[in-house]
Amino acid sequence: MNLTQKKYSFTLILQYACLMFDVGANSFATFARSRPADLLVLFVIQDFCLITALTILLANFFSTYVFQAGLIQLLYTQFRMTLVICVAYIMLSIGLHSWHMTIHWTSPLSHFWPVSYYSLFITQRSFAVLYYYFSKRASLRISDPKFHEGSKWVQKQFSLT
Repeated sequence: MNLTQKKYSFTLILQYACLMFDVGANSFATFARSRPADLLVLFVIQDFCLITALTILLANFFSTYVFQAGLIQLLYTQFRMTLVICVAYIMLSIGLHSWHMTIHWTSPLSHFWPVSYYSLFITQRSFAVLYYYFSKRASLRISDPKFHEGSKWVQKQFSLT
């Protein structure tokens, strides 16, 4: 199963749509604070998009020649930081959304933010920037032909393992 131009374009557009939805949800979720049910739906869709973007990225990894040749460790080494940041960001987002709904479900317009919640909020937003950068970089780097064909680079990696 090779990564064709058409398939890669589709997965890239889908990944970027998930990223843009995440940016929008992070930016504009406060406008829905007065309606907790709507905010809950927005958070569920946002978390679903994060998981979908990670799944698409992993599917792109699985379709590479390097993966099919058994050099999984090489892909992990090349994209380790991206995977760690993606998983950490998903966990931070789900934690923040759960905590937000717990605090603000009964009184959505109150401005009570415990210090620990505020810290989680800042951490999640900081990881968001890293997540956007590494996710976009990985989705573009995985299209490099060295990952999709038997090149000298792959042969060199075989000799190193």
